[in-house]
Amino acid sequence: MRTRERLERVFSDAFPVPFDGTSKFVFFGDVHRGDDSLSDEFGRNRHIYYHALNHYYESGFTYVEVGDGDELLEQPRYKHIYTAHVTTFEMLKLFYNDGRMIMIYGNHNRQLRNLEYVKKNLYRSHDEFSEIYEDLFPGIDVHEAIILKHRKTGQEIFVVHGHQGDVINDQLWPIAFLTIRYFWRFMHILGVKYAASPAKNINRRHKVERNFNRWNCQHDIMLICGHTHRPKFPRPGEPSYFNTGCCIHPRGITCLEISKDEVSLISWRTHTRKDGTLFIKRTVLQGPEPIIKFHKALTQCGYFTKKKRKFNFLNNKEVTDE
Repeated sequence: MRTRERLERVFSDAFPVPFDGTSKFVFFGDVHRGDDSLSDEFGRNRHIYYHALNHYYESGFTYVEVGDGDELLEQPRYKHIYTAHVTTFEMLKLFYNDGRMIMIYGNHNRQLRNLEYVKKNLYRSHDEFSEIYEDLFPGIDVHEAIILKHRKTGQEIFVVHGHQGDVINDQLWPIAFLTIRYFWRFMHILGVKYAASPAKNINRRHKVERNFNRWNCQHDIMLICGHTHRPKFPRPGEPSYFNTGCCIHPRGITCLEISKDEVSLISWRTHTRKDGTLFIKRTVLQGPEPIIKFHKALTQCGYFTKKKRKFNFLNNKEVTDE
């Protein structure tokens, strides 16, 4: 099934979330929490991620996980992921208990579409020290997609992981699951990257992005995705396609913020002071820009009619948020 057809179906069934100018959202995608083994790429950034979550919790943001939060293709048991990252889950639990957490599944944690799997693994957690079960995210609903709808302007923002229509990671997911679980998982430990992933294959990544840009042009709606691991903030004249980036790059993590009806692309990285001490710094990469700029912005869909096939990459120049 093509990306357009898959997205049409997902869009029609997306979970509605009302918001307004007082709402604050942070979108993290492709966290890929693993079991703290050599294949757990999230491990290098766990402290940065925790620091960022603490900032957003204290600042009143709602946490939106845009798919692939957990690495369930490589890891057979969810409890191993929880045990490896207990402090991270405790922070997420604070968001959930306050009614400020929304979870979307992706191709690496597609098991979360199964309610019985969610009940067994996410409703409760097992404390290894007290050897008792405690509430984790009791009653949580994991969505394939959500639609943020502005109470005043009616503007809609479609949030989905982005694997929809990517044949290997969508229609052929069972094959990808078996391949990664029983082959690439062990190759990953040796340092070999999964070649079929759009995050590792530039041609596949650009194909996925082109498909989503086309869908965006046809619907004129702001679109937030993950999946490709490449952060994206549209420039003037480009479709309103945003990407959260990921939390497993060696240089830190990226996310998207919506606050006061403005959207920003954010980086969190570790830096060094002159005295040799380390600190974690929030940097604004792009924005803030009013979200209304990305509402009904491309009615002529001229982006693809000019035979313009190359996409602009994220400018490496950073604007520091002091």
